[in-house]
Amino acid sequence: MVKETSEVGSGAKEREKRDQLLKAARRREIDAVVVWRLDRWGRSLVDLVTTLGELGELGVGFVSLTEALDLTTPTGRAMAGLLAVFAEFERDILRERVKAGIAEAREQGKPHGRPKTAALLQEQVEEMYEAGMSKSEIARRLSIGRTSVRRMLEDDGGSRSAPAGNIEAEESRL
Repeated sequence: MVKETSEVGSGAKEREKRDQLLKAARRREIDAVVVWRLDRWGRSLVDLVTTLGELGELGVGFVSLTEALDLTTPTGRAMAGLLAVFAEFERDILRERVKAGIAEAREQGKPHGRPKTAALLQEQVEEMYEAGMSKSEIARRLSIGRTSVRRMLEDDGGSRSAPAGNIEAEESRL
């Protein structure tokens, strides 16, 4: 049985037809995948090596017509091994570049990482807390996490007293 699949797209993260072929391979419904060009199968070298490895483990052959790469033969498997070496090299180079970029940004004092969105509300949080509002209520009203509210209030050294409303309630019990 032969099934032809065609997918048109450029750099799409979701490749529905390819995913369907991989699922069919996992269900043992296909014996081989034949592609026109190797770069049409993998999004990156790492992705290519990963999916070729999975197909190999499943016993599904892989043939690329343009590159004359047939993983069902010893020569084809040797070429796949070379691809794996280059994929690892590519990962290592990319990792080094990212680390160097982060170090450079830090040296220049540029912010790195996730932006502090909740921290922009610090003053509002403090005002609401001082007015007697609970941490949970502040979080609900500002649509931020309770943990963010707690951290902002503890950033002042942790010596913050209870809200004014709670102090009065405490005094009335004495």
